[in-house]
Amino acid sequence: MLTLTFHGHACFTAEGDGKRVIFDPFLTGNPKADIPADRVPKLDAILLSHGHGDHLGDAVSFARRDGATIVATAELAAFCETTGATAHAMHIGGSHRFPFGTVKLVPAFHGGGIQGDDGSHTTNPCGLVLTLGGATVYHAGDTGLTMEMQLLKGRVDVMLVPIGDNYTMGVEDAVRGVEFVRPRVAIPMHYNTWDVIAADPEAFKKLVGRIADVVILAPGESHIVT
Repeated sequence: MLTLTFHGHACFTAEGDGKRVIFDPFLTGNPKADIPADRVPKLDAILLSHGHGDHLGDAVSFARRDGATIVATAELAAFCETTGATAHAMHIGGSHRFPFGTVKLVPAFHGGGIQGDDGSHTTNPCGLVLTLGGATVYHAGDTGLTMEMQLLKGRVDVMLVPIGDNYTMGVEDAVRGVEFVRPRVAIPMHYNTWDVIAADPEAFKKLVGRIADVVILAPGESHIVT
């Protein structure tokens, strides 16, 4: 069993098998966050889709606080290590079994800048596929619609999918992404944090129809995957 809790924007915690992992921990400065960073329970790992500030967020402080491992593309991991954080470098197409579960990095189309970097590191964004607690979760990260999503068809229990448009897929492309992946459950993210990414999750749910169950989570709400 896996419990996914939404913390606003693109941040989720995943808990299963006695382990706790966080995706894209943008809490400090996040107007939609349900919880301050200092109230997040102890983490085993931090999974990063890319280095923009609204995704890198509190990753380094969490890693230092808990001795948790940051998992990211090689260049972003190298940057995090310069801050004193422990990181595990991966790259797109690779997977690795950790004590907390298995992570695979998959393609995402987006920018690759790193918040706080002086230009020493260049990196690619990615999507994250986590297997934990007997379930597989695909966090698509910040991305446009990609044909590569079809490679995950039938392999994903839950898809965390951006719908906010402007910087990522909008509602219509996000629906096509769900069609490509065919998860059991789709959870919209990366919308309504700011006006520029305003979107209607109910419209997304209606358009997805019977392709997948759509679960709309408010910050602080959870979904249990069995």
